[in-house]
Amino acid sequence: MKPHHRSQQKSEPNQATDTSAARGVKARAFKAAFPYTIPIFTGFVFLGIAYGIYMNISGFPPIYPIVMSALIFGGSMEFIAVSLLLSRFNPLGTLLLTLMVHTRHIFYGISMLDKYKDTGKKKAYLIFGMCDESFSINYTADVPKNIDKGWFYFFVTMLNHCYWVLGATLGGVFGELIGFDIEGLEFVMTALLVVIFLDNWIKEKNHISSLSGIALTLICLIIFGSDNFLLPSMICILLFLTIIRRKLEPKLESKDQGENVSEANTDDINETDKTEKGDTAS
Repeated sequence: MKPHHRSQQKSEPNQATDTSAARGVKARAFKAAFPYTIPIFTGFVFLGIAYGIYMNISGFPPIYPIVMSALIFGGSMEFIAVSLLLSRFNPLGTLLLTLMVHTRHIFYGISMLDKYKDTGKKKAYLIFGMCDESFSINYTADVPKNIDKGWFYFFVTMLNHCYWVLGATLGGVFGELIGFDIEGLEFVMTALLVVIFLDNWIKEKNHISSLSGIALTLICLIIFGSDNFLLPSMICILLFLTIIRRKLEPKLESKDQGENVSEANTDDINETDKTEKGDTAS
């Protein structure tokens, strides 16, 4: 009985160590993810407040925007859902409209297959919580090597989700007390996406994907019009990037290798200078 008791005592510290290590991994991932979501916080809270107020003005109690923002988390679709709830029951039309509005998420999902493949149980929530902003951050963020990427993606998604629910809750609860015109407030998210694009432009080493995205989108806008250009432009961008992917990757790899070599040479030069200075001083 005594040896068994000792083995239990030894296992308890190991379990405590594993738990503290897991908490440390999560804490580092949270600290790394949070700064990326600060701009999203501003946009989501203001737009969420506008959504909550809109629901309130339309005659819905605060519980509607709170629950819908938490369970749907669909942005523009949540605004559309207000009119759908007030109109005749049409589940098939609602399904088709939702597919049209959020078709772009199919391409988001395809783009994130490699990044989300080893995320374990977190994958279900990452899929559910993927929005334009979370996709932009998780796809372009340069996650440090000492940070668990799965938890980084999770906290980016969770924080953005919480910001949206917070805004919708504030708007739904205090909507009656706020008396200002909310027309045009949705432009906050457009400006936010422009900032994310510019940040990605600065970080990327080759602008082919960004320039092709702009060009193909403009062409589709001219051909299909402002109401129908989104889906064709997404398809064209996906096909174009798929075609040039094999040609583009070797160029990016060669640039990375060149930068690594130059950094290594710089480090060698600095070490040599330090050594020479030390010899001179001696």
